[in-house]
Amino acid sequence: MQKRFLCLMLCLAIVLPVGSFALAAEGIQAEEEVAPYFLVDGIAYEDPGLTVYNNITYVSLMNAVLALRPDAVITWEGEYAVVSAEGLTIRVRVGDQYVEANGRYLYVLNGVIAMNGRVLVPVRTIAQAMGAWVGWNAETGEVEIYSGSGAIVSGESYYDSDSLYWLSHIINAESGNQSLDGKLAVGTVIMNRVDSPRFPNTIYEVVCAPNQFTPVQNGAIYREPNAESVIAAKLILEGVRVGGNSLYFVNPSISPNSWAQRNRPYVTTIGAHAFFG
Repeated sequence: MQKRFLCLMLCLAIVLPVGSFALAAEGIQAEEEVAPYFLVDGIAYEDPGLTVYNNITYVSLMNAVLALRPDAVITWEGEYAVVSAEGLTIRVRVGDQYVEANGRYLYVLNGVIAMNGRVLVPVRTIAQAMGAWVGWNAETGEVEIYSGSGAIVSGESYYDSDSLYWLSHIINAESGNQSLDGKLAVGTVIMNRVDSPRFPNTIYEVVCAPNQFTPVQNGAIYREPNAESVIAAKLILEGVRVGGNSLYFVNPSISPNSWAQRNRPYVTTIGAHAFFG
C-alpha cells in the first residue's frame, strides 16, 4: 500500500488562538493509543491529533479537510472555524454538538473538542460533510477514508420545508427554553408518533392532531422559533433521536398527575420534561 506522510503545516491558523473557547474541553485525554495518521484513498496523512474519545475516533479538522480537499481554505470567524471550498462550507465551534455543512446539521454526540491546540471532530462526521465514507482496517488498526463524488447535499435541498416548519415550531413552543438535548427529545416524540401506527403518519398531522399539544390550542405554535429550535429540528430530520421510544412528554411541575404519568411506561427525564413510551 502506498504511504505518503504530509505535514499540512501551511494552515497553522487553525490552531486555537490563545484565550479562545471557554468550552475548549480542557483536560480531555486520549483513551487509547492509535496510529498518528489516517489513510485517504490508500495514502497516509499524518495527524498528531487523531485520538479516541468516549469510544469515538476524532481527527484534526485541519488535517482531514486538507487531505480530502487540498483547495480548501480554513479561517476563523469569531469562535467558528470555517472551511471554504468550491461547493462546500463547513462551520465548526468547539463545544457544539453538531457540525454545520452546507446548511446541514450533523450530530456530534460528545461534541466538538479541542486538544493540544487542535480542533477535533469525529472522523465519520467530517467524512460525511465532505461526501466521503470511513472504513476501519481491523488488522492494522488504521482509519481508512474514501473520497466520494463531492460535498454533502445542501440543507436547502435536503430538508422538506413543511416538515421543518412544523417540527421547529413545536420544538420551540414546547421546549424553546430547554437544552439542545431537551429540544431533541421533544422532536423525537414527534417522529416516534409519525412512525407509530397509533398516530398520523406526517409531522403536520401529528403536531396538529386535536387535543394533543397545548401550543397548537393556544396559538403559541405560530411564534417564530429560536435558532437552536431550528437546529434541533434539522438534527431530527437527519435521523438524530434522544429519549428512546418516547411517545409522550409532560412537565411534572405543571401537570403532576397527567394521563401519561398514570398510564404510560416511564422512559427518562430530560430538563423540565418527563418522557413516557
